Amino acid sequence: MPEVVFSVDQSKSMREQAVPGHNRWHPDVPVAVMVRPGQEFRVECREWTDAQLGNNDSANDVRDVDLDVTHMLSGPIGVEGAEPGDLLVVDILDLGPVPQEVGDAPGQGWGYTGVFAKVNGGGFLTDYFPDAYKAIWDFHGQVATSRHLPGVRYTGITHPGLFGTAPSAELLQRWNRREQALIDTDPNRVPPLGLPPSAAGALAGQATGSDAERIAAEGARTVPARENGGNHDIKNFTRGSRVFYPVHVKDAKLSGGDLHFSQGDGEITFCGAIEMGGFIDFHVDLIKGGMETYGISTNPVFMPGNVEPRYSEFMTFIGISVDHDTDTNYYLDASVAYRRACLNGVEYLKKFGYSGEQAYLLLGSAPVEGRISGVVDIPNACCSLYVPTAIFDFDVRPSAAGPAREDRGQCAVTS
Repeated sequence: MPEVVFSVDQSKSMREQAVPGHNRWHPDVPVAVMVRPGQEFRVECREWTDAQLGNNDSANDVRDVDLDVTHMLSGPIGVEGAEPGDLLVVDILDLGPVPQEVGDAPGQGWGYTGVFAKVNGGGFLTDYFPDAYKAIWDFHGQVATSRHLPGVRYTGITHPGLFGTAPSAELLQRWNRREQALIDTDPNRVPPLGLPPSAAGALAGQATGSDAERIAAEGARTVPARENGGNHDIKNFTRGSRVFYPVHVKDAKLSGGDLHFSQGDGEITFCGAIEMGGFIDFHVDLIKGGMETYGISTNPVFMPGNVEPRYSEFMTFIGISVDHDTDTNYYLDASVAYRRACLNGVEYLKKFGYSGEQAYLLLGSAPVEGRISGVVDIPNACCSLYVPTAIFDFDVRPSAAGPAREDRGQCAVTS
């Protein structure tokens, strides 16, 4: 096993760790540990909400989750010799839930998928599912099953939702300026158009005093992906992946977490993956001056891993850039098209006895594939959602006999 350079006690919050992580992007978050180019090492991670959600049959914890404390990141990991303009080469050697441990924290034999309430985060289909819901998943090796979504069993593509390097002071200012300008276009929107810096709930790693206060006041929230990497939520960012991260500050300051046992393309419920704590093994190296040499400046580049379940048959749902609720046409809008593909999938699965909420949770967490199938034929973009038929223990294909409808219980709901 590689050396553990950042350890986490899953019985304690990130704030209580011997070396705490952080939940804001800022160049001045102190390095937690240094590693060398060519080194292999292990980073242990806390679940992204710092284990605010429990293994139970209520979604009250999803409804009431404090998003100011997210994401709890492990790091920063400094890399010797890294300088602005370099590329940090990161190989994912292995990752998974908490090894050989059963307990109360996500990743200790179980994980969860949540639909966040519209007033607290929302999701891709929040106008159709404005309340909070949850499904608990049990881990059986590489396979996940859920008492809240009976009739489904699948192999997860385990991956980190979030890893990235620290921004420079100038880049951080650009993020905050442009995101605030977006928020100002509709400042009262629910859910909001973005999350500006907020000192509430901020954790600045090992910084103390006025330094910690400044990081909390200026630090960027970790919710979106940005130029440094961050919260990409790419399901094929798994074992065997290689990522080329732009380096914006001395030592690079690599941080991350938000590990997922499985996820569908788009993570459409916002908390659509099967969330967990666990570990991730890395190898790192540097390409000096690589940002300029390869033209990689605005976003990382990555080579996907080759570890994934092999499904050969899919039910594929199509969506176009037409809002059928208002009969409104949008011009080549892939977001509208993918939303309609997801809604079409939800309506189809309801015919087999699932509630809409169960179907929504399923499409967010299962290894479904989302594709932009056409953005050239004006005015309608076309997106498609590929759902593997083999994840169901019944025949989900259309037939003359009609759908195999059964009572499939319910997901966890709020009281």
